[in-house]
Amino acid sequence: MKLTRLSYYLLALTTACFLGSCGSSSKDSSQNADEFKQAEESLKDQIQDVVYNIPSPSEIPYLLQQTGAEFNQSLLNDRKKVDQYLTRNDKAALNLGVYAADIGYLSSYDKTQEAIDYLNSAKKLADNLGIIGSFDGDVLKQFEANISNKDSLASLLNKSVQKTDKYLKDDSRNKLAALMITGSFIEGLSISTGLIKTYPKDLLKDDQRNLVLTPLMRVILEQEKSVDELVKMLSTVEQSDPISTIQADLTALQASYRALNIDEQIKNNRSDMVLSDKNLIEITKIVEKMRKGIIE
Repeated sequence: MKLTRLSYYLLALTTACFLGSCGSSSKDSSQNADEFKQAEESLKDQIQDVVYNIPSPSEIPYLLQQTGAEFNQSLLNDRKKVDQYLTRNDKAALNLGVYAADIGYLSSYDKTQEAIDYLNSAKKLADNLGIIGSFDGDVLKQFEANISNKDSLASLLNKSVQKTDKYLKDDSRNKLAALMITGSFIEGLSISTGLIKTYPKDLLKDDQRNLVLTPLMRVILEQEKSVDELVKMLSTVEQSDPISTIQADLTALQASYRALNIDEQIKNNRSDMVLSDKNLIEITKIVEKMRKGIIE
């Protein structure tokens, strides 16, 4: 059921990042045009590489479902908060990404009626951003018609995200595209860390508890490269708020991942290495801070 990655999502960034260098004077216009073309082609390749490594809205939720983790409704962003995001495009884009991840989570656990309710909230945000056809009435009808088919629901969500992708690219809304994909990723990571944090501490001994939680912890640890790619992606966007704040938090998140040094320990065949939720305390704190900034 793993959905197609949001590849080519941010090709619109290729234009905006270099507009400042074009047209500084008519005298340099020819040279600048050549530089623009070269830079554009180079950045296209970079962005394709970046986006390929960032999970789609359904990927992390699907991985969580595969671990056998129980569904936790409290980890979702309340869909009724949608109206408070309509006054600012940056909030609308971030939380369109959040709701896309929530829809993926709900669909992965066969909570299809709730997923449809969340689709209605996503539609409000998409309409507010001028995105036509991504989460419209036809999509909702198709969701209802395929309510018992998880794979069909995944495919429908994928198509909706692809339509959003196309609009953002065609309209050169590079900042909003970056914010949407960031919101989706952080929500997936927030659900993952939340499942571990809320797992009862008095049911099992620590070693048994860690054994149960290991698959979930691995899902989180596997996102280190995606964090790196997000940092790269956002560095190509104008560094005004909320981008600059998110970028600072992601840099702190990078440092927390580096401090764990899990890959190196695995390479060195550390047979005594045991994953513990204590390893993830700092990552969880940063993700909670970022998510709070996004949804409030």
